[in-house]
Amino acid sequence: MVNLRTALGAHELTDKKSGLYRALVAEFLGTLLLNFFGCGSVITGNVVAIALAFGLAVAGAVQGIGHVSGGHINPAVTFGLAVIGKVPIVRALLYVLAQCVGAIAGSAVLRALSAESSEGALGVVSLAEGITPVKGLGVEFFLALILVLVVCGACDAGKPDSKGIAPLIIGLAVTVGHIVGVPRTGAGMNPARSLGSAVVMGIFDDHWLYWVGPILGGIAGGLIYLHALGPAKEPEMPKSYSTVATEEKELQRLTSRKGNQPA
Repeated sequence: MVNLRTALGAHELTDKKSGLYRALVAEFLGTLLLNFFGCGSVITGNVVAIALAFGLAVAGAVQGIGHVSGGHINPAVTFGLAVIGKVPIVRALLYVLAQCVGAIAGSAVLRALSAESSEGALGVVSLAEGITPVKGLGVEFFLALILVLVVCGACDAGKPDSKGIAPLIIGLAVTVGHIVGVPRTGAGMNPARSLGSAVVMGIFDDHWLYWVGPILGGIAGGLIYLHALGPAKEPEMPKSYSTVATEEKELQRLTSRKGNQPA
């Protein structure tokens, strides 16, 4: 049974060693940069360019702040990890607050540095023609589901080999999500990112689904990884690679023995 005090994480508010406040600054900065660069690409009108901008912005932000806060920069990721016990509840709620404030700040800076003629292309998400709110909810659900599933897999402690490339992998998941989502819902995929654009531009059409869909998808992704797939117990290697690994070890052993033989 998980200790309630540990699950809540309220002690982190006064524990200087927890690094909570440093992590909140990191989450604020990460979402600020995400909204500035990601939403700033919308003016191109090119789905692939927009998808790459968001994906690379996420990859860069995760690489920059991941060691401080985990690099969530997305309430869907935070809630998904909190549900499976990876993040204490109090920390999760504060992360979401920092993410929302950071996203609003990022969109505000973007608007301040953009021409008035481009204000219609500052990243406000909206449903495409023929996409009902229910369909939009479904799209946002799956966009967040694959993202959190990838985050769990890339950051699994039992798979240390993926740690170095985790930011890139996560960024690619965001990219593919935007390629699918932009033509349908504008690809919110991130409640804080959607809120930032909505607040700055004062447009909240169907805004609820950009919170409900991603959060439910994020929670589902976390639960699927934990209970259906199962986290890696040890550094896992597919059986198809076992022969190659065995041959490499044998070669290293023989080389070592040869090097130790007297001349």
